Amino acid sequence: MSEVSSAVVVTTSIIALLTGFGLGVYAVRGWLVSPALAAERAANLQDPVESEESDVDEDESLLDHAPNWANGEDADRRQGLRASAGPGEGAVAAAAGRRFNPNEECKLVLVVRTDLGMTKGKIAAQCSHATLACYKSLLRAAQARPQSADAKILRQWERLGQAKIAVQVKSEDELLELMGRARSLGVTAEVITDAGRTQIASGSRTVLGVGPAPKSIVDAVTGHLKLL
Repeated sequence: MSEVSSAVVVTTSIIALLTGFGLGVYAVRGWLVSPALAAERAANLQDPVESEESDVDEDESLLDHAPNWANGEDADRRQGLRASAGPGEGAVAAAAGRRFNPNEECKLVLVVRTDLGMTKGKIAAQCSHATLACYKSLLRAAQARPQSADAKILRQWERLGQAKIAVQVKSEDELLELMGRARSLGVTAEVITDAGRTQIASGSRTVLGVGPAPKSIVDAVTGHLKLL
């Protein structure tokens, strides 16, 4: 009797295995899909156009300050990614270049206003914009003059890990004073102006990016500030 039971168990297992394998092959090859679903799948594979609906939330507030990666300087300014023009804007001047040391670390300092009451997420977004604005400004100068101090500083910053430090100030006046100081030394300095669609008033200057530039020069501008 036990031999019969064992034979039944073995036979049942083999049948189940073969049946499962067969169903798997049919499913993979699409033979178990209804003709209507098969036709829809084929049409989707052939049609590269996206549907009118999107899985992404289209709420523009999610991207209300995001820059256009292809923006030029004028477009950046129109979208509030830059403050008014100032001396030495967008490049490290010759004075800084003469003091450039190929062994010195280069860094970017992000000066954040704490008086605006921005949330951590808001601060992160604004710092990202400032980083991009400074990078684009220096990159344009480096591309125009590949052997210039700007190009050397940009390569140095990229090679040593793109150091970024966040510090704080408590007023717009202090922010603008630092921007003027940086530009007077020939250091890239870009201020982000908020569009005012979420937490703060339109036109608020939120973050100043100083650099990338040699550490000693940046410290002459921001070295006295407290870390954020």
